[in-house]
Amino acid sequence: MKTTLKLSILVLVTILSMSCNTKSQSQSDAIKVLTPTEFKEKSVNQTIIDIRTPQEFSEGHIEGAININYFDDNFLDQIAKYDKNQPIFIYCRSGNRTESASKKAVDFGFKEIYDLEGGILYWIKNNNDIVK
Repeated sequence: MKTTLKLSILVLVTILSMSCNTKSQSQSDAIKVLTPTEFKEKSVNQTIIDIRTPQEFSEGHIEGAININYFDDNFLDQIAKYDKNQPIFIYCRSGNRTESASKKAVDFGFKEIYDLEGGILYWIKNNNDIVK
């Protein structure tokens, strides 16, 4: 009886551990961090989402970017308007919010997410243009 219980618990823990690893693996497969140069090249004619606040967005953003404030209560509802099977390119100020937003987007069903390394600050530091 004790052996059966121990074996059952071991099997349960193994299954739970594998399911967690699968989710992490799918997130790492879906999210790709790109340098500013890679982001610029790959995002042509793609959906670019700036997840900063409207005030930050108005101070300068990547041309063609759509502003969806990460801090809005309806952030995921706004992201959900886009095709989950198409790539999305996301950036914020320094890259911190983007990591969290990208994970939320994967959990919501997006399959291909490109995260701008270092955010718009690194974009500017690499001499890329912004629109004001």
